[in-house]
Amino acid sequence: MPRRGFLSRLAAITAGFAHARPAFAQSLASGPLGARVIPSTGRRSPAIGTGGSGRLERERGQASPPKAMRRLLSLLLTACLPWQAEAATEAEALLVHGGYVMTMDPTLGDIDGGEVLIRDGRIVAVGRGLDAGDAHRIDARGQVVLPGFVDTHSHLYVTTMRGQFRNRDGQFFPVSSRLAAAMTPEDTRTAMQLGALELLQGGITTTADFFDNILTPAHGEAGVQALEASGIRAVMYYGGPDKTTRHPIDLAQLRALAERRGKDARVRIGLAWRLPRDRGDADNWAMRQREYDTARGLGLPIQVHVSGEPAPMFEALIQRDYLFPGLTVVHATDAGQERLQALERAGGGLALTPLSEQRVGYGLTRLDHFATVTRQGLGIDGNSLAGSADMFATLRLAALTWSGGARDERAPAPRALLELATRRGAEAVGLGDEVGTLAPGKRADLQVIDPAALNLGGFGGGDPAALLVYSARPDNVRTVLVDGRLVKRDGQPVGVDTADLLERARRSARDLLDRSRSSP
Repeated sequence: MPRRGFLSRLAAITAGFAHARPAFAQSLASGPLGARVIPSTGRRSPAIGTGGSGRLERERGQASPPKAMRRLLSLLLTACLPWQAEAATEAEALLVHGGYVMTMDPTLGDIDGGEVLIRDGRIVAVGRGLDAGDAHRIDARGQVVLPGFVDTHSHLYVTTMRGQFRNRDGQFFPVSSRLAAAMTPEDTRTAMQLGALELLQGGITTTADFFDNILTPAHGEAGVQALEASGIRAVMYYGGPDKTTRHPIDLAQLRALAERRGKDARVRIGLAWRLPRDRGDADNWAMRQREYDTARGLGLPIQVHVSGEPAPMFEALIQRDYLFPGLTVVHATDAGQERLQALERAGGGLALTPLSEQRVGYGLTRLDHFATVTRQGLGIDGNSLAGSADMFATLRLAALTWSGGARDERAPAPRALLELATRRGAEAVGLGDEVGTLAPGKRADLQVIDPAALNLGGFGGGDPAALLVYSARPDNVRTVLVDGRLVKRDGQPVGVDTADLLERARRSARDLLDRSRSSP
């Protein structure tokens, strides 16, 4: 946390304690992270916020005076150092109870009034009447519990370019290239942290971030640090700023980051791979081959754009035998069935980003066109290009484009669309064993969606899939967990000085514009 944010929080707490001692004393009977503490009576804790507030409960005895003093110190440290609070929750057990649990696991199905038990960051049981012991309880009654969404392709560093893409008066590629060239490591850190936080607020717990603007090793480090600080799960695909040989990526740093992070880290490393613009350039192909071989040697996943000229780019991947299960092809909007079948035979993945693909004029993203590819998912492709980090809007556009193009309301299945945003998206980017469903053994990445809102009002029950696809918005997401840690609670980000981050983003965006105008 910035020093200014630390001091302001400390001052606020001190002032509140001095002027509101009775209220503060009452808070000493609360458990960690704002959980209500119930005197031990041998009965189950009553729910907090009937109707589903997503708040925590816990059964405990009343705090004694010495413990109250220790609690005061704990509250001061927790409020001022939010990362300590997050670290403390990771090892504690949680029970998300009472909600309509959409596990997205074909064998477990939906569980109305279900429970999800979490220990040490993983799901240990899903069902009803689970033995949760002294676990903290998250009340999800009247709400929908769903795996966190998986953003299969994004460019978070462009977040602070929002509003600069004005179509005829400012097309995405020339504007973003000009601004990206002027970015400092601190610009990168701010943009990526802001972008990741926005993803989390909308229930997106995993992102495949195609970071193709690593101008220096400091930029690479800043990207990793931003993703780590945000609390999101990510694969940061490491890449350079253009398709020529002028800016080769730093393979030494790629290797160092990959070896340092490991395959089990919350933020992992991959290769953001580019194909030569001039496919007759032998030197460029040789450089791309070194990048590809390095990534394969390290066992890293690879993403590559197939857009703009999809046919020859896709064909180059096939002819040069680059397709394999660890490679995700991005966009491929106009790819023919023969090439899609080649991707399927190789076991590769496909990332589709309907909002950005249609915005920049790649064509209409018809999901039925890609039905032969098993491993596929949906992505945001940059919060600023898509407009916002909104997986619900992505799902809605995909559904409407499909039904409108097919002239058949029955064509899109809401449940299948949600699978693309969860289970299938995780499988597409090689994380299917870790996330994408609410099943024992998976990482505890989930969201709780509250239908008690005007835009979701009037739902009488039954399968909520269509309600979520056609009506939900990010602000309906009340609670988000990543690795069993709260990153959003009661509709608000946890452990984030949002005002400070927004101010840093405003200054960075303004300064970036100024520097880009003055650069040669």
